[in-house]
Amino acid sequence: MNTHDTLLNAALQVLEEEGEAQFTTRSVCAIAKVTAPTLYHHFGSADGLLSAAIKEAFAQFLESKRTATQSFDPVMALREGWDDYVRFAAARPRLYAVMMGRVLNDAEIPAAEQAFALLIQRIAAIAAEGRLRPTVEVAADLMWASANAASLLYVTSRLRKAVPPTSEILEQIREGAIRSILHPEQKGRTQ
Repeated sequence: MNTHDTLLNAALQVLEEEGEAQFTTRSVCAIAKVTAPTLYHHFGSADGLLSAAIKEAFAQFLESKRTATQSFDPVMALREGWDDYVRFAAARPRLYAVMMGRVLNDAEIPAAEQAFALLIQRIAAIAAEGRLRPTVEVAADLMWASANAASLLYVTSRLRKAVPPTSEILEQIREGAIRSILHPEQKGRTQ
């Protein structure tokens, strides 16, 4: 692995294990076993490295979403993508929180935009079959919001002094969102 990738992986490790508040060039350099000048040579600054790490995290997220879908049924494909989204946040809650923070700060992250475009495509496939109740855009917002809400249960479980959500809770959130976007006569086909 080259030095650039070693630094990027070290940055992701710090973000996953410690979160953004503990992100320092010193901690990244220690993990990567390089000096600070090497880090600055490759990324220019700590923020340059942080931005690159977040872009890489979104690229990994997008790749996971692309490979998670196995079903040809668009509703099942939507479920698979939703489940993958929540699994990512559950496995990497601190990193997920940092990623969403960058989105909230209006960072331009092409992989994040592509992930949302993928959601739009999956919902458009449902609409093409005549199974969608609201517009594609409204349905996408509902599904995106439900995946983020479920993901935040993982991120905030420590704050709430609670265990992470059970699969039953996650299924209720997912299925509630799916029922809300399908025509009533399609509900029987969602399970």
